[in-house]
Amino acid sequence: MIVSGLSRKCFGVKALFATIFILYFEGVGFASGGGITVIPDASLFVQIVNFLLIIWILNVILYKPIRNMLIQRKEKIEDSEKNIEGLNKDAKEKDDAFLSGIKEARDQGLSEKGSLIQAATHEEREIIEKINQKAQADLAEVRDKIARDTEQVRESLQKEIDSFANAIGEKILGRAV
Repeated sequence: MIVSGLSRKCFGVKALFATIFILYFEGVGFASGGGITVIPDASLFVQIVNFLLIIWILNVILYKPIRNMLIQRKEKIEDSEKNIEGLNKDAKEKDDAFLSGIKEARDQGLSEKGSLIQAATHEEREIIEKINQKAQADLAEVRDKIARDTEQVRESLQKEIDSFANAIGEKILGRAV
């Protein structure tokens, strides 16, 4: 893993070589500025050990916890992304299931509507047929009643025909017959 452009494992070694390089060439006189020249002695090694100790302490106290938090944060973000992908996939599946359920319900509703229309048409035919049969029966009954009434009137008129004939004959002849 690269932190701030430096390799984590080689940071101390690179820093050590950089320090030695600067101190060595400062002591030799390659530094620009022409001021005081430093001659490396035993304190140089104490400074190097001090520098490495500070790097190690900072690494233990500061850098590792920060890196661990960054790693945990990255893992949490990756887990959240996986969870989001799973939820999106689940939502898409539920949406597809919902749409197929709506389509299925619509198809079922249309088929039920068709069957209800067929049943209503069949029932309508039966009702109309019953009404026609009742009307035919009523018509036949009325015809029978009219025929009976006609027959009764004919019989009653038949009985009175002789008296009507006598009355007409008397009026025509002007005398009793």
